[in-house]
Formats: sequence, C-alpha cells, structure tokens
Amino acid sequence: MTAASPYTTRLAIPSIATYQHLRVAAGLSAKTTAAAARGLPNSLFAVQVLHGDEVVGMGRIIGDGGCFFQVVDIAVLPAHQGKGLGKLIMREIRQFIDRGVPESAYVSLIADGQAQDLYAQFGFKHTAPASVGMALKR
Repeated sequence: MTAASPYTTRLAIPSIATYQHLRVAAGLSAKTTAAAARGLPNSLFAVQVLHGDEVVGMGRIIGDGGCFFQVVDIAVLPAHQGKGLGKLIMREIRQFIDRGVPESAYVSLIADGQAQDLYAQFGFKHTAPASVGMALKR
C-alpha cells in the first residue's frame, strides 16, 4: 500500500477470535475454537492486514517447512474488499515463498471462484488435468 494508505500489515498469526471472525465474515467455513487453537500455532507464515487497530484481512502458509507448503485462509472483510488487500496479502506470501521456500518444494492452494484470477497474478497455475484437488471434509 502507499504511504497514504490507511492499511498496514503485521507478520503475525491472528488470535483465535480474529481468525474465526475473518473466516466466517469473508464467507469461508467456520472453524471451532479447538481446531483453531491447535492449528494456528503450526503456521509457517502469517500476515494480517490492519485498518487502524482492526484486523480486516489475513493469509497463512502451512506445511512441513521443506517439501510441501499450502497457502490458506486468504480472507478480507467484505467492507474492505475491492481495495487491493488480497494483492497485499499475496505479495507478502509470495515474498515469504521467494525468500525461504526450497526450490524443489511444492506450493499449492485451493482457489474458490474468481480468487483464481488473483492467485494467477502471483504465479499460481491450474494443475488440472494432470492432477486435481481433492478433499475430505470433517
């Protein structure tokens, strides 16, 4: 963001309450407090976007730290969407990837809807038909 932007970034894992709020408000699935408490500390990288003191966006990378990395939890509150915050989050994530992810690593994500257009700007490509994403929801 520019020097005059009302948004700043914080490279830190969000609190459980903030994480849960952002996911639901941005239209992602809800996560229980127990799941968030177990999962968040295992983040390899996390970025938050703040508007003043309010966290209005986030993104994380999870994985084993060497071979496999997954971009997850890209979320921006609806009132702040359309202002380039998804790009801001992805720029921070891409910088982390470029600085610290081994060349042989596999970095993946699941793109919902038109989010694929955002991710393509940062070098992510469709894997189909060679491979397709699959999930087991609990």
